[in-house]
Amino acid sequence: MSGKYNICLDIGGTKILGAIFDEKKDIVYRLKKKTKEAGDDTANVEKMIISVVQDMIDESGIKKKEIKAIAAGAPGVIDQGSGIILTSPNLPWTDYDIKSSIEKKFDIPFYIGNDVNVGVLGEWKYGVAKGYKNVVGFFVGTGMGGGLILDGKMFTGNKYKAAEYGHMILDPEGPLCGCGQRGCLEAFSSKKGMSAYILQQTARGRKNMLAESIENGVFKSKNLKKALAAKDTVTLEAVDRACHYLAIATGNMINTISPDIVVYGGGVMEAVGDLFMEKILAEVDRYCMPSIRKTVELKKAALGDDSNIYGALAMIEDM
Repeated sequence: MSGKYNICLDIGGTKILGAIFDEKKDIVYRLKKKTKEAGDDTANVEKMIISVVQDMIDESGIKKKEIKAIAAGAPGVIDQGSGIILTSPNLPWTDYDIKSSIEKKFDIPFYIGNDVNVGVLGEWKYGVAKGYKNVVGFFVGTGMGGGLILDGKMFTGNKYKAAEYGHMILDPEGPLCGCGQRGCLEAFSSKKGMSAYILQQTARGRKNMLAESIENGVFKSKNLKKALAAKDTVTLEAVDRACHYLAIATGNMINTISPDIVVYGGGVMEAVGDLFMEKILAEVDRYCMPSIRKTVELKKAALGDDSNIYGALAMIEDM
């Protein structure tokens, strides 16, 4: 592949974050656009991605022939080999060949992977997990994503479907999860899970700071931060509950994988990660074998919102 620049994208349910990297792996241009206006139409989301890439090329002044590749992380089950999005929870995609569409438009190689896999890859290549061989990643956002590096390689399992441990069942009689099961980690510890708890308590007549800011089943991370700073009781309960189940899930993964490091990323960790880490670290030892626990580090992601775009860069570098 010729060219000295790479365009890297983080495609989400509400926004597309884009960055252009130069050959020194420095970000030379950034762009952020909301995807909400794209609506429920596959073609519209595709147009939005194309418009972000085109705007980045136009506004940065970089010529198309100077671009080596485009890569992206996106939510859903994605066949990383073929670039086909099999299904996506927050975007209107089923068996969608986005790779062909983007490559046809720009005549530039395009790569795509599951957003959390890509985020963990970013932290492993350029962030807090750099230099480790075995990495477990929990990404706490609207949902709960997982990513695994095993023996120095991204582990994606059969048909790229591995590491969905946001759906490990921690209480079979627990709250209903969006996946259809009950008591998944996501149903307790994601923004959806915490929001459901807060709305349940609100319905019982308990006043709190977050109930009014919950839209489409979730609160914004910045509002969570405000409510915690004000020591809002119901919010603190929701966070305690989220961290309790994250500690149990972490213990399960430590016992199963014996990783070098467990990394916590995503929007919630970016906003209030220090508090989450404090609470998880206070509990996790109860749920894993001491002999395995003593060789594992637990750390917050270092790249924040940029985990995905650095992971997209790592995908290109690996090709």
